[in-house]
Amino acid sequence: MLAVRAGEGDEEAFEVLVRRHGPELLRLARRLLGGDGDAEDAVQEAFVSAWRRLPEFRRDAAFRTWMYRIVTNRCLNVLRARRPVQPLEAAPEPEAPEHTASPERAAESAAAVAALGRALAGLTPEQRACWVLRELHGLSYDEIAAAVGIGEPAVRGRIFRARKHLTEVMTPWR
Repeated sequence: MLAVRAGEGDEEAFEVLVRRHGPELLRLARRLLGGDGDAEDAVQEAFVSAWRRLPEFRRDAAFRTWMYRIVTNRCLNVLRARRPVQPLEAAPEPEAPEHTASPERAAESAAAVAALGRALAGLTPEQRACWVLRELHGLSYDEIAAAVGIGEPAVRGRIFRARKHLTEVMTPWR
């Protein structure tokens, strides 16, 4: 209903949609792009694009799924445009959760998080997008297919290959 009202030019309805879906879409973009600046730009550009294209919005799809597709495509375009690939040493290390148990446990957790970050960087942008949407955002295969713009069998294949890669790379941490 909000998307219909926004499509008719209701700015307040669109603001509600932005507030409702913005944080989740920003988490997605951060996970795909690995940084706040690019992620914020991608989400902002996605909402601007959505505002312009709302009259074209097919009401048979959920607004959330439509926005996931726009943000995912923006992020994939950013990832594909990055030339050269950022060296792993220069990638920001994800923050490890605070541990009160021991310094050794904290160091081990931080190293595991860094290893996972490097493993995720080894995925293709398309595999990473599908894996993040499934494992971190809990989307169904159908929703991922709609968000990424591919068929469900391709989604399943990308997630399978991503899981296989991550399992192989993360084996020392089991």
